[in-house]
Amino acid sequence: MEVNPLVFETSASTDSAIWASFKTLFVSRLRLQRYCFFSYLQTFRHFFSKKDKYTTIYGITDNGFLKISPILAETLKRFYIMTNSNNYCVIMGGGIGSRFWPYSRKNLPKQFLDFFGTGRSLIQQTFDRYKKIVPIENIFITTNVLYKELVQEQLPELDKSQILLEPTRRSTAPCIAWASYHIKKFNPNANVIVAPSDHLILKEDEFKAAILKGLEFVSNSPQLLTLGIKPNRPETGYGYIQIEEEKQGDFFKVKTFIEKPQLEFAKVFVESGEFYWNSGIFLWNINTILEAFNEIMPEVCTKLTNGEEDFASCPNISIDYGIMEKANNVFVQLCDFGWADLGTWGSLYDISSKDQEGNVVVNGNSLLYNSYNNVIVVPEGKLAVIQDLEGYLVAARDNVLLICKKDDESAIRKFVNDVQIKLGDQFV
Repeated sequence: MEVNPLVFETSASTDSAIWASFKTLFVSRLRLQRYCFFSYLQTFRHFFSKKDKYTTIYGITDNGFLKISPILAETLKRFYIMTNSNNYCVIMGGGIGSRFWPYSRKNLPKQFLDFFGTGRSLIQQTFDRYKKIVPIENIFITTNVLYKELVQEQLPELDKSQILLEPTRRSTAPCIAWASYHIKKFNPNANVIVAPSDHLILKEDEFKAAILKGLEFVSNSPQLLTLGIKPNRPETGYGYIQIEEEKQGDFFKVKTFIEKPQLEFAKVFVESGEFYWNSGIFLWNINTILEAFNEIMPEVCTKLTNGEEDFASCPNISIDYGIMEKANNVFVQLCDFGWADLGTWGSLYDISSKDQEGNVVVNGNSLLYNSYNNVIVVPEGKLAVIQDLEGYLVAARDNVLLICKKDDESAIRKFVNDVQIKLGDQFV
């Protein structure tokens, strides 16, 4: 017996735009039956608090008409976006984290480490974050072939087909193009979130709301979307996005991308109110991003359509340089959800809890005497005793001990290169 889909009746106080979106998204696409709809209502009832002023349903007639509160309509619309099988997520987890050497090593890079004693590594925390937004079966991990077992061990929920193994290290543009072609085989109209595996998000609810809003935008508009973070300090370790006055709703056209600036420029950017941190989190429809690749980087498309065996011959270029800075349909969504890019020892210091002398201690035990503003990282079960040290990084792992100024990022990269050349891979 065929059951007619529900039809929703609006009230005078209901925002017609919300109802139009709601009917289009939820009723015409899902064609919900009554029992299914009431099941969803019971689910939502659990999540509403008194402050939401939740209004219960007024009742259902024999003709299938239903009156519900506007706030529930908006929630159902968000729920549709969240559970939409068109939505996918690509988590990039193939880097070696050389700026976190020696804690991050080639055989166990930073995305597989637990920096904060939560019991979950960075990539596990990232996966946990996005599985609340898209179906688990729609989450893909891109990583180097060396880390296949690590991903399988830390993310056992994933099928092996969801782990895209890069045969060699390339930057984010080839990685994203390859993942995009892969997803398009499964869903030619997919909306995709692309995210690094090493971000820290402090306001999870605000983050989820921002992502759902962004997915709605890219599903209805052929734009490339990046999330911009409102800066609260002149940070030289992040890239910046300058916005134009032109916008679509709450989404601003990008005027320019600026790589990590010197301090004096960073101060000007923050004071101007026109610049936002580039989070490196992107959203788009699969067709929009592949059109951009075909137009701007056709050589990558040619190589990847031949299969993964040509991946190694792709240029080693980031998505920012390769696509985002050249495309003319790039928009930014302005966000504030407690974001931090865990890219350097300095960034770890900034976001970590500190003792009374400003020291950050990771994992192991330490006794500090007349020491201030340091980062101390020792293996579990080991002890560090330090006297008269200020502004330094002391990091030990396996067969390496590093002691250097904690804010000198370029020096750490030099150390890694020198060690690899002079002493070999066993120390890297």
